[in-house]
Formats: sequence, structure tokens, C-alpha cells
Amino acid sequence: MKIANNQQNKFKDEFGESLQSAPEDFAAAQRISRQMGGRYLGSGQATFLFWTPELSEAEPRPDTLRLEILITEQEPDFSLASQSLVFQVEDFPVVREGEFCFAVLEDLTPGTREHLGPLYRLVYENNSGEKRYILDPLAASIPFGAAAPAELYDIEGMLAGRKDMEYFRSLFQSDDVKKEDDGVLRIGDPVNMLELHCATSNPEGSLAGLTRIYREISRKLSRGETLESWEMNYIEYDAIQLMPIEPAILYEGGPDFWSETARRQNELVVNLRKPDSLNWGYDTITLGSPAVNPVLLETRRPHEFLELIETLHNFHGSPIRMVLDVVYGHLDNQAMDLLNSRYFAGANMYGQNVSYSDPMVRGVILEMQRRKSDFGVDGVRVDGAQDFKNYDPESGQMIHDDDFLELMNRVEQRAGEWTYRPWMIFEDGRPWPRDDWELKSSYREITKKLPNVVQWGPLTFAHNTPFLFTFWAMKWWRIQEVFLYGDKWITGTSNHDTLRRGTQVDPESRINTYLGDNLPDIFRKAYDNPAVRLFDLFMPGIPMDFLQSNMHVPWSFIRNTDRRWAAKVMSEEAYFLDWVLTENLFSRDWVFSRLKARGFSSLQGLRRFVKSLNHCLQLADQEPGRAAELLNELDLQGPGRLDAEGLVFLARDWMEDVHEICRVSNYLQDTDRSASAYGYKLRSFLRSNRWLGAAPQKGDYADMLRPADGAVIIHGIRTSPDGGRKILFLANMEGEPKTIQPAALMAGREELTYGWKLTAATPDLQGSLNPPGSSFDITATIRLENAQGILLESD
Repeated sequence: MKIANNQQNKFKDEFGESLQSAPEDFAAAQRISRQMGGRYLGSGQATFLFWTPELSEAEPRPDTLRLEILITEQEPDFSLASQSLVFQVEDFPVVREGEFCFAVLEDLTPGTREHLGPLYRLVYENNSGEKRYILDPLAASIPFGAAAPAELYDIEGMLAGRKDMEYFRSLFQSDDVKKEDDGVLRIGDPVNMLELHCATSNPEGSLAGLTRIYREISRKLSRGETLESWEMNYIEYDAIQLMPIEPAILYEGGPDFWSETARRQNELVVNLRKPDSLNWGYDTITLGSPAVNPVLLETRRPHEFLELIETLHNFHGSPIRMVLDVVYGHLDNQAMDLLNSRYFAGANMYGQNVSYSDPMVRGVILEMQRRKSDFGVDGVRVDGAQDFKNYDPESGQMIHDDDFLELMNRVEQRAGEWTYRPWMIFEDGRPWPRDDWELKSSYREITKKLPNVVQWGPLTFAHNTPFLFTFWAMKWWRIQEVFLYGDKWITGTSNHDTLRRGTQVDPESRINTYLGDNLPDIFRKAYDNPAVRLFDLFMPGIPMDFLQSNMHVPWSFIRNTDRRWAAKVMSEEAYFLDWVLTENLFSRDWVFSRLKARGFSSLQGLRRFVKSLNHCLQLADQEPGRAAELLNELDLQGPGRLDAEGLVFLARDWMEDVHEICRVSNYLQDTDRSASAYGYKLRSFLRSNRWLGAAPQKGDYADMLRPADGAVIIHGIRTSPDGGRKILFLANMEGEPKTIQPAALMAGREELTYGWKLTAATPDLQGSLNPPGSSFDITATIRLENAQGILLESD
């Protein structure tokens, strides 16, 4: 390896002016952001460009600012829990230009699917002689974690060999893509979508494991083989949305994945620990966002993400789109030790606000989005769009940065010869967290300005709890809005937020006991409600299901990296044990195996301990040591006497046990085939009748039977765009059984009394009806119990 002097001088000539102006000029910042990080150019050459404003305050000792390259002759075994490797270290001088440092090297061999590439970082000595490192926020590969040196990876070579170009060729010639005003292609809306948490969606907890599931299902379909019940829950979707796969926060206080144990001359001995931290995906540090969280990579190679996308795009019968969930609305506090201070704009409830007003931060985040989406994603969901704000000194208020959201909406991607823009979703509940946000939120602030995008709808946000009595009655005003505006909304009440918030509801609340005989049954049916599935199909919008709900599998908040707040986080999930755990489930050996080993021999004992922990923390003002002292005074199951440190590791065991309880592969034998087949059939019907997701036609309606008199009965009619078909929906959304004559609901629509046939009925109702496709007399009465409903068609 050596400095490529000619190329380095050329780089300075081409970008020198932009390097000087980028900190103040957004156009220059965008240009420079495209060049940032370690980028392999081919033919052994690579550029390394870092934004380093921190160096103006911590002036390095002369000649100590270098680009450090680490290479090992021994290929790491990424399957090992730990290993020790020796790296050869070479460092190179960098050119410092304003707030930037760069170098161009040659004779490099980048990382590929088969080989680990050179690792890199900036290094300097401060005035005290201490070494300081600057990492690459735009790293393409971080096999040893975000806090370790990044890997120079041949991303362009990987993408050049992608195996789904026929998919893109067909897509860009279809009606699902439109040209925008500047001629760039925009991917349109899918008809429905499945949300997946990668780490719990497959036995291995990896992208490769998820790929194997979809490959096997595709293979079976291509050969006409019968699917397992659980396999049906993964398919008949236009798209899957992966919960965030960007690097999440690390263990607070260790253990580290990268530990330097010895340095001798030009050698560095490093103890490598397999990344194994657990997270639901939304606790992020932004550093390394273009890369995939190495915890989710079996091989620690970025190819795994591409191979999943290729598998979905080439899925038998009908391609499945990839929607990526990105978190750029906040930073965890851990990021403050990893990024320069210009990224931050003050504290918030999640950690830190992002400084969107800084031109370079603005450019870098947009570039992160572009690089990650260049894997070939079809859509992007922007988490917490209401959090994208800047401080306005004149008003003293934080103002929504809608201009930045529009820039995110305009980011262009490349797939082979095509330039395109993905489908965009914005989760935006503004003015949340204002006290009146639930009343004030229109969920339309962005769609009004950007007509190509969709937003999460009002029934999809975390506060929706469909297992409480009067939920559907109290939400009637929102249901009416879904009927009017739902074509621009993601719909459905089951997702990572609603289920998590649901498990935090006090079980002593007014529970809809018509849903089941015990809390777990009630919870499962509330979030996989057969009547709600019919409702979501009938209403405008893009229904999104959640895999755990499809599979009737528990879900909770997952994060095992805390120390300071570990016990508090655990205690806040106390009701999880009431809502999803039964004695039968607890008796399985693998359920809470870590906590059982610590002395929790019964479900009741564990429930009492976690609730006592919650109370003790409140009494101790959230101080773990004091809470432990209070716990020690109680007669509780568990490990015996505890201190603050003991609570940390107990909470970590809790989270790791909960993660295993949420893994869907542990429940494959429990899958209800009738429920799986029912959901599959409805999804197939919707994909064949895509017009149902569009705005209603004149004369269409959705209404609630009044007076309610103990039950929320919702009914309505939709008409196809050509006027040739009508769909009738009727369901008991909650409450006591009701006997109804559907024709009596047709006041003023008597011409619709005849000519109906049954399309679908909820599974526990279907047995008392004629088969689907049979004629249906709506002048006769039908008894509908809670969560029962029908869907009829008329030609």
C-alpha cells in the first residue's frame, strides 16, 4: 500500500473549493458527502475522506494525524464467539483541508463476500500524548461493531453482480412506476405489507436466516408443494418492511466487541467478540448507518442484505418489495462519544436531537440514506418524522424541518442502468408530544405537501389499544377519517409499537372480555382480530401486518445493553408477564431459562418480583442500589440478595429471555392453520382487488349501527372504479353478540338488496355459513359475535 500521489492531487483539485465551503454551504456539503468515508474506486485504489471539525479544538501534535490501515493475514472465523487476531498496522499522512482530512491510497485489496478487507480509521495524539481515533460515520461494513475500525468493502463490485436486474427491468416498465416532474422514476404504493423484526423472524436471527425462509417458500411454490401453516404468514404481501437494521447501541460499560490487548511495533493484537447485543432496532447511534448491524449478519458480510433483497425480488409468482425502516430523527447518547459535536442539537427524550441546520450534518444523513437504499430497496420508512426539528431563535421554539423531509423524499437510487426514487413512508404524529396531540394530529401534514408519500394512519400509532372496551366506538371519528383519507395512510393496528405499548397497559383496565377467556387469549385476538382483518381489507389504505401478530407470538421491548437504566427498563415491562405468559408456556424449558436458573421457579413468583422491582425503583427514585436494598427486605423468588450490579445482570438476562420468547421459530408447531389460511386468503383477495386501497367512489360509505346497544357493528359498501362490482362489509368489532338483518342497513339503497355472494367470513363464523362463492341472502338475519364478520360481493 502507498499514497497515490497523482490521484490525491487530482482529488484536491476537484474538491478543494467544496471542502472549504461545505461547512457553510449545503450544496457544497452535498457534493462532499458523496465522497466521504472509505470508498473503493477499483483497480486497487481507494479514497478516505473524513469530516473532522473536532480537530480545530483538539489540535493534534505535529505529524501524529494519520490514516491507520489494519490488515490481517489470518481470515477471521466469524462463527466463533471470540477469537484473537494479529493485525499489521500501517499509517499514512493525510491532507488536511479546512474541516476535512483525506488520503488516496493504491495497492489495496477490498473486502468481499469471501475475504475481510483492510480496516481503517484516523488516529492522532492530543496534547497529553493520548491516542484518539476518528471513525467513519459512512462506513459500508463494520464487522466488529460500530466502535471498531470500519472495513473497506467493494460495494460497487457487489452491486454490479446483483441477480435481480430482471425484476427492476420489469418494474420500471410497469404501471407501478411513474415519472416525476424531473423525469426520475418513482416507485408507487404496494397494496399491503408485512413488518418484520429480523432478529426474531428466523431461528438464526440473521438476514441470511430470513433469506433461507423465503427461498424455501419460493421453492415450494414453484413445485406446487403444500406450505406449512407458519409459512403462509410470511407471504402474499406486496412488500416486507424490515425494522431498522442499522447499527444499534453497544453494551454500556462493556463487554466490547473489539478489544486491543497488545501493540508491538507495527502489529496490533485484538480480542474479537462476536457482536451479540439485542435491540428492537430503534436505539441507534447513526455512526455506520450505511452498513448493516453486524449482529444480524451470520457472515458479517454486507452481501447478506443484498441476497435477501434478490430473493424477495425473484420470489416465485410475484416479487416482494423491500421497505427499509430508517432512524435519523434522534441519536442515542452513546453517539456523543463516537461522532463530533456538530451532529448534536441538545437533549431529548430519546437521547440527542440531530443538528439538521448544520449543512454537513444535513448532507451526511442524506448520503447515509442514499448508500443504504442503493442495495436495491423499493421503499423507505422514516421513523419519527415529527422529531426532525430545528431551533428557531426568533420564536424560541423547535420548528419542524419539512424542507429536510422533502430532501429525503427526493433522494435518488441506482439499480444498474436505472435511476429511481423509492416509495416513501413518514411516521409523523405532530404535534406529539404536545398534550393535545391525539386530538390535534391530522396524520396528513406531509402528504399535503408531498402527494407521492404515505404516512402512518391514526389507528396505527402506539397508543391504540384494541383490547379495551369502547376502543372501536371511541375511535369512530378516526375510522371515518380512514374512510375519507386512508388511501394515503398505512393502516392496521398491529405493529412493533402497538404490541409493545399494549403489554404495558394495566391488566385491571376495562378489558374486552368478549375477546377471550384469559389475558393472553384476549391480547392475541385483539392484535390478530379476524373482523379487523376484514375491516382493513375493506377500508382505503395500505394494511400492514406484524409477523408476531400473524404467528400469535409474544412481542415486547428488546434491549440488553443498558447499565444505568437496566432495572428501570425491565420493570416497565412487568405487565408483559400478565399479557402474554401462561403457565403452560412458562413450563417450557426454553422459556425464561436464564431467570429459572437464577431461582425463579414459578410464573407467579416472577410476576411478583418484577412488579416489586417496579415499586422499589419508584420508592428509590430510580436508584438501582437503593432499590436492591428494598428488594432484599422482601420475601421474593430469585437469586437472593442483590446489589446494583446484580440488578444490571438480572435485567440483561430478562431481556435475553424475552428476546427468545419473541422468536417466532419457537412456536411453529403451535401455528393455527385456519387462522393462517384465513389471513392468506384475504391478502390474496386484496392483491387481486387493488382498487380497495384507493379512495372510495361516490356513493360508497362506512357507518356504525346506532344506537350501539352493547356492540360496535360497522358496515359499509365499496364500489370498483368501473362500477361493475360492489363489496359489502359487516362486522361486530367489539361487544356482545348481535343478530342483524344486513338488508335493514341499506336504507335508501334498496336496489342493493339482491345479488350478493359470500366472499369471506371470519373462521369461527364460516362453519355456520355456505361456502365462499355461494349466494347470500341479506334479507335473512345473521348472528355476529365479537370479532365476527362477513365480506360479500355483488356483480
